[in-house]
Amino acid sequence: MKSQLLPDLSLPCSESLEAKMLPPEAQKKMQCWIRSRHLVCSGNFFVFETVDYSAIDRFCDCVEALGGTFISVDPVDKIWMGDHRQVILYRARASLHTPCHALKQYWLKYGGFRSRFDPED
Repeated sequence: MKSQLLPDLSLPCSESLEAKMLPPEAQKKMQCWIRSRHLVCSGNFFVFETVDYSAIDRFCDCVEALGGTFISVDPVDKIWMGDHRQVILYRARASLHTPCHALKQYWLKYGGFRSRFDPED
C-alpha cells in the first residue's frame, strides 16, 4: 500500500499543538511548590526558585493558565550539590492579577517567607 502524503497543516508561531494546562491542574502544581518551599509570595508577586530550568517552563504555563503574567527569570547563584558539582539557581517572578487570589490564601496557611534555597542565617 502506498503511503499518503498529508497537506502541511502548520500553525502560526503563536499557536501550539500542545494542550494548555487547565486552571485546576495549575493550581495543584503551584500548591505543591508552595508546600515544598519552591514558591513564596513577596508582596503582589510570586517568586519561584529552582535549579531545574524545565520547572520554570511549567511555572510559566501554570501562571498563564491562572490568568497571571510571567515577569522574568534570572540566574541568581551557583549552589553546590555534593562535593564536585555546582548548579545554577534560577529565580522566576510572576504576578497573579487578583489581590485576594486563592493561592495567596493557601500560601498564608501552608507557605513560608523563605524559599528552600535561602541560607539559614
